[in-house]
Amino acid sequence: MITSLVAAQRVVQKLAESVTMKSEIPAIVAWLVALPGISRLRIAQKPQELARFLKFATVGAIGMVVDLTVLNVLHKFFGLPLLAANSVSFTVAVISNFTWNRLWTFPESRQHPLMSQLGKFALVNVIGLGINNAVLWAVFHLIQGVIPDPWNYNLAKITAIGVVLFWNYFINRAWTYREIE
Repeated sequence: MITSLVAAQRVVQKLAESVTMKSEIPAIVAWLVALPGISRLRIAQKPQELARFLKFATVGAIGMVVDLTVLNVLHKFFGLPLLAANSVSFTVAVISNFTWNRLWTFPESRQHPLMSQLGKFALVNVIGLGINNAVLWAVFHLIQGVIPDPWNYNLAKITAIGVVLFWNYFINRAWTYREIE
């Protein structure tokens, strides 16, 4: 595992140098690609795929801001129940993510029919929404009495986003964007 971590860190550093980045990429990226399930995919040996994953995660971070903002506005200010507000916020973030992934993470995907990709992306994300709601609900109920509102449901939401990130990337990469080298 340590050998994989060192190899991943070297690949990330080479990737950073190849795109003329001045700062070092955080060790968390090397750690993530060294995780057993992810390391089997050999992302660390494929700099282009690692770069794609980092772009996907960046788009996801933007989506997280959208998701959390919409969630808090709907739940806190408009009084929507947590899971209803979460479903709407997740959907808004998915639309943002699909747009940015098509334009930036997988620009080659624009050569393929939009509706076909959108349909696949939507189906993957409907399952992702189910996972997101389940994790949100479970974590929220575990920490509800310990962490005060609104921190409790926001922490639960961030946990859910982290779990769904990996589902969304690997399933979308294997199915929605499989034609892209």
